[in-house]
Amino acid sequence: MAKYRFEKLFSAEEADELVPRLEILVRKLQMQANSLRERIKQLADDDSSLLGMELPDIVDLHPELKTFTTSMADAAGQIEALGCFLKDIDQGLVDFPCDTGDEVVFLCWQFGEPRVLAWHTLDSGFSERKPLPGARKTYLN
Repeated sequence: MAKYRFEKLFSAEEADELVPRLEILVRKLQMQANSLRERIKQLADDDSSLLGMELPDIVDLHPELKTFTTSMADAAGQIEALGCFLKDIDQGLVDFPCDTGDEVVFLCWQFGEPRVLAWHTLDSGFSERKPLPGARKTYLN
């Protein structure tokens, strides 16, 4: 297993303190992503060649879309500046590096959860997350 280095390691309590701020940032990201997709869909109704293009190329052709991508990049940057890792915008997944004493793992929060409820190894992901001690499994999908 590779050695990982992180600028910040979180306790569950420290991660929980960020949840209210993350809820705002992730929701902003989700709204901007949905608006961007909708606008591209509208543009593609008039120009179907957009459907096969990469996002940067679409933005080059339609600079008005830069507002969405800039806003998304700003929100993602704010999340990462906290020491967290944005894993998935649509699912609202954010990971926090945490030293358990035995190993470094990711505490895993999903948008809509009241606090950090799960963790997974650095080499696994959301589908392999395990509940933190005391977390109610009803929140975990």
